[in-house]
Amino acid sequence: MAVLQLVERKQVRLDKALVDFVRDHMPQLDPRVTVRHALTMTAGIGDWFEEGSDDWQAEWAVLTSSHPLYLLRSNEDYLPLFADKQPHFPPGERHLYNGAGYILLGLLIEAVTGRSFEEVVADDVYARAGMSTAGFPALDDLGPDTAEGYLTTPDSPTPYRTNHYATTPGAAADGGATCTAADLTAFAHALRHGRLLNDEITRLALTPQVDEREEKVRGYRWMYGFGLTHILDNEGTIVRWGHTGEEDGVSARLYHYPQQGLDVAVLGNISWCAGDMGWAIHDALVGN
Repeated sequence: MAVLQLVERKQVRLDKALVDFVRDHMPQLDPRVTVRHALTMTAGIGDWFEEGSDDWQAEWAVLTSSHPLYLLRSNEDYLPLFADKQPHFPPGERHLYNGAGYILLGLLIEAVTGRSFEEVVADDVYARAGMSTAGFPALDDLGPDTAEGYLTTPDSPTPYRTNHYATTPGAAADGGATCTAADLTAFAHALRHGRLLNDEITRLALTPQVDEREEKVRGYRWMYGFGLTHILDNEGTIVRWGHTGEEDGVSARLYHYPQQGLDVAVLGNISWCAGDMGWAIHDALVGN
């Protein structure tokens, strides 16, 4: 949303080379990669962690043993993990979920506005959407009104342990914000009703851009837009849009159902707990 607001103000063009905004941080970035590619996750660049790997748990263990997670507290901290990686494919060839592109977009926001990424999002997105409790507290400084995340540990003396050493301590532009379910539905409502973007850019923000995968899943075509996943039925009608969120000790879903006019937010503070609830609600709403 913050990037699209810059597009609305004509401070950024979607088809402008991303390197023009982040040259100080990643001068070797392929000049063919555009802002649009990063937003739609079609840039093809190497990620700081390849979430789509078949053996991501083992690869995550290797990463965390070689690069302590407590060092990752700002967007710049992630650059050494992907800046020198080879690209997966030429820009625009296809979609591949990629957090590194959003890290670079966070740096773009700072370069264009002269303000911190967190300040821009808090002022221009959270405040305008009425997300009154959303923010960026660090994992080791959550405050009294934020639930801690927990991991299940069936072979340990206690069934749960906190996620303090299992995930990154600070938010970055690819995730990590803290909010309530009411904040999430307020965001979806504000986006739909033009409180974040003008009519033209709102329509763009809610339009699917690229296929996430070739095959259908659960009978739906899955498409990615600008930070939102859309699922479409056989007639090409958008059944649902939104996004998921998963970290060790954190599980989230935000969905909007256009035909029912409903928002659904599911938050949990145990790993991988929101998905089943999200699908159960989905099936109840659409009758599948």
